[in-house]
Amino acid sequence: MNVAAQSRQPPADVEVLAFDVFGTVVDWHGSIVREMAQLHPQVDGDAIALAWRAGYKPAMARVMSGELGWTRIDDLHRLILDAILPEHGLAHLDEAQRQHLNRVWHRLDPWPDVLAGLERLKKRFILCTLSNGNLGLLTRMAKRAGLPWDCVLSAEVFRAYKPDPAAYLGFAQVFDLPPRRVMLVAAHHDDLAGARACGLRTAYIERPLEFGAAHPKEVSPRPENDLHCRDFAELADRLGC
Repeated sequence: MNVAAQSRQPPADVEVLAFDVFGTVVDWHGSIVREMAQLHPQVDGDAIALAWRAGYKPAMARVMSGELGWTRIDDLHRLILDAILPEHGLAHLDEAQRQHLNRVWHRLDPWPDVLAGLERLKKRFILCTLSNGNLGLLTRMAKRAGLPWDCVLSAEVFRAYKPDPAAYLGFAQVFDLPPRRVMLVAAHHDDLAGARACGLRTAYIERPLEFGAAHPKEVSPRPENDLHCRDFAELADRLGC
């Protein structure tokens, strides 16, 4: 971390921490690879995970452009899955198998620092999801993983996928707060930029292995974020928890 990022004082008036989930809180790549190894060991789990995730933004773009009506992430994930299965030798999967595999997104494991970090942060802040994942997915994920959210909010509530301003501003309105009193915690600079444009504070979390050990991600600090932290433990330290 650079000296400026280390010395920057965290905002004192933040009341709610809004968390991006996929990649920031949970390890989607590693979780999918592990499950593929159990269910379909003959298939390259890394390739499946990356292809599935690569379809995410194009699928959301179809909704945001109006080509598709409002569609939950569960249903977008299924559209992507059906498209990529033949490319990976899994065209033979029946409906029950496809439904089960699609639900892997409900079964993603948190990064090792997450649960202890969230428990520390929860003592001082309201903790809430701000994810493009749908409510059912996020709730089942939290139940399975023991994620101690105070509230679960989703793009589904606002009918607007991030980085649409309606998601960030709608989130602040739910808590009857000016945007500056909400901090988005995320591992993705495009998400943080969208939040910042709406007046939210931002904390970047390094997740260099989000796409797997074979595909390390650039995680250098950017001065526009209020905080830059290695993990949730450091975030809790910086926020005085």
